[in-house]
Amino acid sequence: MKKSRRTFLTKIGALGASSGLLGLTTSKAIANPSKSTPEKFKLTIFQTTDVHCQIHAHDELFWENEKAVFRKTGGYAHLKTFIDQERKKTENSFLIDTGDMFQGSELSVKTTGEAMLPILNSLGYDLYLPGNWEVVYYKKTMQHLLGSLTAPKVCANMYHDLGDGTKGELIFPPYYIWSINGVKIGFLGYTDHLVPKRQSPNYSKGIVYTKPEENLAHYVDVLRNQEKCAFVAIVAHLGLSQQIHLGNLPACEGVDYILGGDTHERVRTPIQSTYTKVVEPGAFGSFVGKLELEFEHGKLISDEYELMEVNAEKYPAAPEMTQLIKSNEGPYLADIQKVVGYSTIPLYRYFVIENTIDTLVLDAISWQNPDIDIILSNGFRFCPPRSTPDHTGNIPITNGFIYDMLPVNSNIRTGKVTGEQIRFWLEKELNNVFAKEASQRFGGWVVKFKGMYVEFNAFGEEGDRVKELKIAGKPIDLTKTYTISACEREGDPDEILCRFVGVKETKNTEYTLHEAIQNYLAENSPVTPIPPKSAIALDAPETLLTQVHGVPYEFT
Repeated sequence: MKKSRRTFLTKIGALGASSGLLGLTTSKAIANPSKSTPEKFKLTIFQTTDVHCQIHAHDELFWENEKAVFRKTGGYAHLKTFIDQERKKTENSFLIDTGDMFQGSELSVKTTGEAMLPILNSLGYDLYLPGNWEVVYYKKTMQHLLGSLTAPKVCANMYHDLGDGTKGELIFPPYYIWSINGVKIGFLGYTDHLVPKRQSPNYSKGIVYTKPEENLAHYVDVLRNQEKCAFVAIVAHLGLSQQIHLGNLPACEGVDYILGGDTHERVRTPIQSTYTKVVEPGAFGSFVGKLELEFEHGKLISDEYELMEVNAEKYPAAPEMTQLIKSNEGPYLADIQKVVGYSTIPLYRYFVIENTIDTLVLDAISWQNPDIDIILSNGFRFCPPRSTPDHTGNIPITNGFIYDMLPVNSNIRTGKVTGEQIRFWLEKELNNVFAKEASQRFGGWVVKFKGMYVEFNAFGEEGDRVKELKIAGKPIDLTKTYTISACEREGDPDEILCRFVGVKETKNTEYTLHEAIQNYLAENSPVTPIPPKSAIALDAPETLLTQVHGVPYEFT
């Protein structure tokens, strides 16, 4: 009887996934069904997010005693050991991943995400949410990859485009219900609705995104009052600022937790919004969020959250996962591990304003295109640090690490803009990072640049943050035309470059981002990409590690 019921539920889950109209309800969990329903019991929800295909243990940056400290963390083989050990400690557990599973490494790019499927499936996840980068290989491939994962998927704000920008059915079921010991736990999914603006427009063709608040109250009502869930969580990939904002909206009343992702923030103590608590468990598999809930007579009586470090020494690599990774990576390993240059200092991308990785990228593009006035690079967050030297005493830079830094190998593009355009664009970019209203903050860091010097008030008034602006050491001339260079975003009109609108005489160079870095390192290695202090915040430290403000939170 149990077998037939399981088969029936599997069919119902498949129907919900295909139609996008049904929420999923199953009793899948690690539990002991032979016991009678207890009056009082605990369960644990584990969360990973933003692993970005970092399958091996890597250097990780921690901010301790006002300085950077590096430790080896993450890697799916170590994560496997961690998960297995932790799940054995609790009778009832549930494992989720809240996005960015298929973008971020050379292996993923070379296999269009396929190499990640057996790895993710072997970890025993119970639920997934698509992140903003799941569309990097376009809609059809996203559907194939997520559909090939054995656990259910949820997302209540991604719709099929009917062809004219009108939303059709949901691509994935909006929610999932875990039934355990007579108690229902509801998971409602929301991903970043700003994907078409933040990333290359072509990635998300065929998809209509909506803001979570458009249907949030409806689904909370369904979960609370129709399904009688004793606990409701939003699984989100919106970024910490956006998740805090969401938790302050009346539509979020009835939500107990937002289990978030996207901005790689390390929330160690839940942030209390008006209607719910908000957490986010770092990135790159370096951490796992652990939420322990206690119920009595079917009601939640306590919750306890912990951000747990997946220390590679403490959790040795699981042999079976090590072998699986080895077999998947084998055909590409020689190129991934090929050393193309060296750095004399650690490479990282954790500070909001300037970082050594971005300095390396800008230096390489500038070296490849020496006659350009201003070199630009997006304020990316992804890419784990690299701080461990090899036998040379320097830190190796491999082809694989270049993919970690820049998974999308875009063409380098040039164009011309006026000083007035530059100032307007810069004010807009700074507001994307530091906006007073959390809902206006994008998920990235300050845009990076070379050839320009800027002093600004990070927490100043919108449109009036920039206090000093120089190009080539001279005050900007608002009427003068300057040349700029940035990466091409597939699907942008010719007149748009790095979110600049109205760029003149745009054209692609003969080099891609990867080629520029490889050529630069071939001639200049070892490099020492010390951030040049081209961007100075007058009201914030250069070591600022988060764009979140106005709430009790510190990135460590």
